[in-house]
Amino acid sequence: QEQLVESGGGLVQAGGSLRLSCATSGSVSGIVDMGWYRQAPGKQRELVALITMATSSGTTYYGPSVKVRVTISRDNDKNSVHLQMNSLKLEDTAVYQCSYGTKLRRYWGQGTQVSVTS
Repeated sequence: QEQLVESGGGLVQAGGSLRLSCATSGSVSGIVDMGWYRQAPGKQRELVALITMATSSGTTYYGPSVKVRVTISRDNDKNSVHLQMNSLKLEDTAVYQCSYGTKLRRYWGQGTQVSVTS
């Protein structure tokens, strides 16, 4: 069964930084893209950052509310991605879910809480 192992969430002060990591466990093939989404209470899930896995360099996509403040990177050998988040704001508080997509469907991790305090 495909699983995603997430790490790095927690409590941080506004203006601080956090690094989230995610890796697949078990043998997974055919990954097209991998990245992070988030959902705050009462809001819809939104894209944070995504990176394609098939090409040598990868194409990145960022959600408009976090662009410039976050950077996604990948390790193809380990089917893992890392999300560096800087200049965190109160409104970045949410459950962050790692996800990867194949040609057939998208898979989701359990989620990790990121809480930004003043």
